This record gives sequence, C-alpha cells and structure tokens, in this order.
Amino acid sequence: MKKNLVLTVLAILIILPVYTVSAKKCKGSFEVIILHTNDMHSKIDNMGKLAYLADSLRKIHSHLFLFSAGDNFTGNPIVDMYPEIGYPMIDLMNRVGFNLSALGNHEFDMGQEAQNKRRKEARFPFISANVNTTNSILNKPSPYFLLEVGDCKIPVLGLIQVSENGYPDSHPSRLAGLTFDDPLERAASYMKLKKKYGMLIALTHLGVEGDVPLAQKYPQIDVIIGGHSHTVMDKPLMENGVMIVQTGSQLRSVGKTTLQITDGRITGRKYELIALSSIKGTKPEIQQLIDKYNDNEEMNKVIAQAESPFTNQEELGCLMTDAITTQFKVDFAFQNSGGIRIPNLPKGNILYKDIFRLDPFGNQVVTYTMTLPEIKSLILNAYNRNKEPDLMVSGMKYTAVTNSEGVCTDLIMTAYDGTPFNPAKKYTVGMNSYIGATYTFDHADPGKTNFDTTAQTLINFLLEKKSVNYAGTKRIEIKKP
Repeated sequence: MKKNLVLTVLAILIILPVYTVSAKKCKGSFEVIILHTNDMHSKIDNMGKLAYLADSLRKIHSHLFLFSAGDNFTGNPIVDMYPEIGYPMIDLMNRVGFNLSALGNHEFDMGQEAQNKRRKEARFPFISANVNTTNSILNKPSPYFLLEVGDCKIPVLGLIQVSENGYPDSHPSRLAGLTFDDPLERAASYMKLKKKYGMLIALTHLGVEGDVPLAQKYPQIDVIIGGHSHTVMDKPLMENGVMIVQTGSQLRSVGKTTLQITDGRITGRKYELIALSSIKGTKPEIQQLIDKYNDNEEMNKVIAQAESPFTNQEELGCLMTDAITTQFKVDFAFQNSGGIRIPNLPKGNILYKDIFRLDPFGNQVVTYTMTLPEIKSLILNAYNRNKEPDLMVSGMKYTAVTNSEGVCTDLIMTAYDGTPFNPAKKYTVGMNSYIGATYTFDHADPGKTNFDTTAQTLINFLLEKKSVNYAGTKRIEIKKP
C-alpha cells in the first residue's frame, strides 16, 4: 500500500511542470495584451488606424505589445520599389511601435544584404529558430525573444516554414548559403523555455497547416500567433490545449490576444479579431507619412487600358503568360497561381503600380526547349501539389483528368481551337525563374535566364497593346470521374 502511494506521488511529480527560479520570480496577477498582424505584404494604408488603435489601448492597458508574424514585405510597389527597398515598411512599423516580428518567407525577397539593413534599422527584433546563416551574409536572427513585464519574462519562439525543397517559399537565388531546419524538429530544443519561465508563446510563419502539428507535438506552448496561410480567424483554434490565432493578410485586420498571467503562468487566454475598417480614427503624423510615401508620380502613370475588368486569377494569369509568349516569341508560357498577387483588376486605367502589385517578386523570364511529355510533367506535377490547377497558360489550353481522390492522372493539351500538338516536335516554353528553380518537372534543356523580369515583360507588352480585354478567357478545364 505504502509502495503504491509513493509511486503515485512520483507519477504526479513527473507530470506536473517544474518551474525554475526565473518563473517563480513572476508574482501576482495581471493582463498582457498582444496586438498582432501577419502577412502585411507592404500594405501601408491602414498603418494610421493601427497606430490609433494601439495608442488608444495603451492608455488603458499597462502591458500592451505589438507583434508581426512575418511577411511584412512584398506586395506594394510603393514599398517594394522604393530606392531603399522595403524601408517605408520598417519606418512605419517603428513609428507605430512594433515590439517584435517573426521572419517570413517574403522577408528574403529583397535579398540578404537589404534584409540586414532593414533589420538593423528596425527598433524591434526579427526572430527565427530554424534559420542557419553560417555560410551566408545574412545576420543570424535570435531564435526567441523575452517579453519583459516587470519581474516576469515571457519567451516568444520564432519559426519559419520550410517547403519540400528545404527552403521557405522565396526564390533560391536569395537564399544562397542559408539552410533551414525542420521547424517542428527544431522547436524541441526550446521547450526548455517553458520549464524555465513557466510560459511559452510561438510567433510562427508556418501557416495553420504547420501550426496544428506544432500544437499537437508541443502542448507546452500556450499560444501560437501565426502567419503564412493568410487565414482569417474570427475565433481561435484550440488544438491539444494550445490556442492558435491568425488574422488574414494585407493589414485588413489585427488580432487582440489577451493573456491573464498569474504567478508566472498563463491562466487565461482570449482572442478578438478587429477589422481595421471599423476603426474610425487615425494617427495624424502616421497618416501624413503614409500619404507622402503614396505620392509617387512614376507609379501612377498609365500604361494601358483594361476594356473590361479582370475578375479572376485565370484572366490575370492569361494576361501575364501572353506577355511572355508575345515578347519572347515562345510557343507556350506558364505562370504559377501563387505568383498572381491580386485577385482582380478593374476596368479602366492600368497603372505601373498595378503591375508591381500583381507581380512584385522581381523574377526573371526563363526559356526552355521542351518535348510535350516534359511539358506535361510540369503541368501535372504542379496540379498535384494541391490537387487544383496551379499553372496559368498561354499558347494552349489543357484539361486535367482527375481520379476520385482529386489527383491529376492525365492531361489533354491542345491549341485554342482544339487541334492536337505534334508529339514529335520540340516546343519553346517561357516561365518565371521561381517556377524553373522550385518546381519538379522533366527537362533536358537547363533553360536560359533572360534579363527582363516578368513584371517588365508585362509592362512592355501592355505599352505595345495599349488596351486589353480578357473577359471570360478560360484555358483550363477539369475532367472529373
């Protein structure tokens, strides 16, 4: 009987967390408010409203902090084409009072040297635990940040997504010398933070699809503030006792996560999604700076006219690929859907800034000589990434034949009029350098990289065309069983 009692007590002691002196110093009960955004993608227009909201809450909350879960850059030419690329975003984030940011995949789009400059200018740190910089020029980010509230310290762990190719979703040329650990495996090294401090927040750029397994594997984490998947969460997702939150993208909304801290532990968690369109005030000095950055005469110049609105991704993708086939005189061209960064374009003037909003990445055009089976492998493998059409096309139309599980098992490729192609012929193919570097497909030809970017190619195309109409253009079909 006595032996069983001893074993029971030992079992309880093993299960209960054992906190160190650092955690025990944190006494009393108080609230911590974290305002957080993710995937802002250089959208600066709501920064004045965010500043107004943050300042208003600071007046009534002693412990208010402002986080970004990564991808602060890429998506607005006012920021991305600035002489010091990305600087307006850092300038505004500093002035609004950001305390911390995760590294997102698009933080790498500006190149490592520029990223070093922007991070040095930031009055807040960027964190990521699974980036290895030893053989690169990138300054190593801290793996975590200690949020200090009086005698209490709350560790915040940073993690970035890693794709099947071993890199985040950025062009490999910008990742030279860098390596990335699997975020879920790397996180294991930092669970000791929970034992030391009694609390643990993860500020991640993994997407909900990465945050859920993170929570399943590490129930030690109290809250995951995430980004990357652009998921709009009106309510938090509870997984294995871990609260997961995310706010969408493009600074349309901000999350308000309220943590109740009692004697060094998080004893209460609340989350609210606040649409910035509902905030009526703005901070005047921030708004003046936004207006100054937006007043860019070059970006407001008209390139061409849209005779009808572009209402969906395929119409925009057909425009982008037609620019490549026309300007480079190739048979076919492809554009990945993830590289089409706006959902539509209105009828009327097409401005320079519209092009850089549509295609902000600076990818170059790569051309190949390919056989039909090689082209088929490109489209088929791209489709099966997410079991949906991925590559927009010019020079052909194609039908994806799928099975009952949604997997593409065959392709039918024809000319626009339905004429089949010559299987014995080799064809010239154009695509952006991101597809060429990261997609899996058969190609004996290593490809030729051209100097023009896809954005410049589209600008040249539109300057020649002067007006375009892609209403109802459809080149992709799906044949289900």
